Amino acid sequence: MNRLSGLSSAIALAAMMATTAIPAFATPAEAATLSGGFDVGPSGFQGNFNPLAATAGFTWLSVYFEPLVTYDEKLQKVVGLLASSYEVSPDQLTYTFKLADAEWHDGKPFTAKDAKFTIGLAQNAKTGSVFAARLNAISSVEAKDDKTLVIKLSAPSANLMDAMTKVMMLPEHALSQIPAEQLAKNSWWSTSPIGTGPFKFTKYVTDQYVELAANPDYRGGKPALEKVINRYFANPAAAIAALRAGEIQFTYVDSNDLTAFKDSKDFRAIEGNSFVVNYLGFNHDSPIWKDLRVRQAVMYAINRDAIIQSLYGGAAKPANCAYVADQVVPKGIETYAYDPEKAKQLLKEAGWDQINGNKPITLLTYYTTPLAGNVMAAIQAMLAQVGINVTPRAVDAPTYNSIVLNASPDVAQFQMVYAGLQNGPDPGSINVGLNEKQIPPAGPNVARVRMPELTKALDAALGETDGAKRDTRYQDVCKVMNSQLPWGTLWVANRYGIASTKLKDFTWTPAPGGGPYQAHPEKWAIAE
Repeated sequence: MNRLSGLSSAIALAAMMATTAIPAFATPAEAATLSGGFDVGPSGFQGNFNPLAATAGFTWLSVYFEPLVTYDEKLQKVVGLLASSYEVSPDQLTYTFKLADAEWHDGKPFTAKDAKFTIGLAQNAKTGSVFAARLNAISSVEAKDDKTLVIKLSAPSANLMDAMTKVMMLPEHALSQIPAEQLAKNSWWSTSPIGTGPFKFTKYVTDQYVELAANPDYRGGKPALEKVINRYFANPAAAIAALRAGEIQFTYVDSNDLTAFKDSKDFRAIEGNSFVVNYLGFNHDSPIWKDLRVRQAVMYAINRDAIIQSLYGGAAKPANCAYVADQVVPKGIETYAYDPEKAKQLLKEAGWDQINGNKPITLLTYYTTPLAGNVMAAIQAMLAQVGINVTPRAVDAPTYNSIVLNASPDVAQFQMVYAGLQNGPDPGSINVGLNEKQIPPAGPNVARVRMPELTKALDAALGETDGAKRDTRYQDVCKVMNSQLPWGTLWVANRYGIASTKLKDFTWTPAPGGGPYQAHPEKWAIAE
């Protein structure tokens, strides 16, 4: 526990140091401008302007792009956005969307042809789309008329609508001439993108900020704000300093930063379930993890409760599979309580000294916050106590993706990953990280999990059309994960945002990947 206490002190020291090194930034003086650190933390994706490639950052992207459907702000149900309504056939193979009257930012009408075009881009991995694997049940898309879109599936897909909440609609007239393989890194995304949302893209200053202006022709009415600015920060501590100085009015924070804002009349804390399970992903292409006893030893070696209490301040729940929601976690599964002696015995039985011994194992992550660094250090120390030598390596999200999504990766670069994947609001969202059919380049199963029993359980859950039976299907997934350990699941933590009390009608939800959800940016306002 002394080590963990020291790590907490290190976090505090890092935050203090960061507050002294913030460059000056001239924010607009007018009260009709909201500035925020929207891409700080795990729900952000700094510098990404392409929603097809987005695994996070949806809080910001959805201020100017919009999907057909989205979650309500409580993340409990899917509601229409660019689709004014939708219907699902009794066999759950046909989805019919009626589209709202909307215009692109350049004044051209949004139609079902645009929606069909967008879904085609999202299904095509050559565009850089991260959604292709999630949409593979779609067999056809038809624009019946300008306001009617029909999607047909080859088999029922319980999480299709969850995937559709993240597919931001794109203009056919602006993008159709760009070859698919050139689309991902095209300059259009950061220079002249157009969406249908309440704000229009106006300016990007490289690595500093993005500026949007109010869309006076937005179908929901002219926004209350004139401008919204997304500031980029090197870390949460720098963003917090800017928040305190009044340079921005909102940012993400780690749980250990909350005490600085407790009882403050100038700020309000927004708390919620992250719906993201943090895990140690064993690269199943590496021979060192083939023996189940080795994977079990990793679980028994880590004192998750101590990390949760000391580093997360109690703001997390241990996860013994991909889920923590009661309805999808069966009774009686193994809890992997901290037991380093058991871990050592399992490693001895497996012949760890011959398998790997004290050779260093790269533990790759895209989490770069001080809190994440201290979590990694704690895991490193605990595994070292039982004879597993890991070397943490933190990189930015694009670098991480280039390594783990490579069709022929260098196993030595990531024998393990410390990562997160959403386990809700729809539990089917975890499928892409575990199903054997989603191994890169087909999908984001970066741990290269090849477990037929797990794939069978996932397929059965995704294809379950009876809502009353769906929870039981996901319990089956949980049982396989718990017993076979494709990942070493750790916890599901809460997430936090801090907003100035000057903000009015401002909605932010600690959603996985930043959303999307009903945030109504057109209603956001800031007091004089």
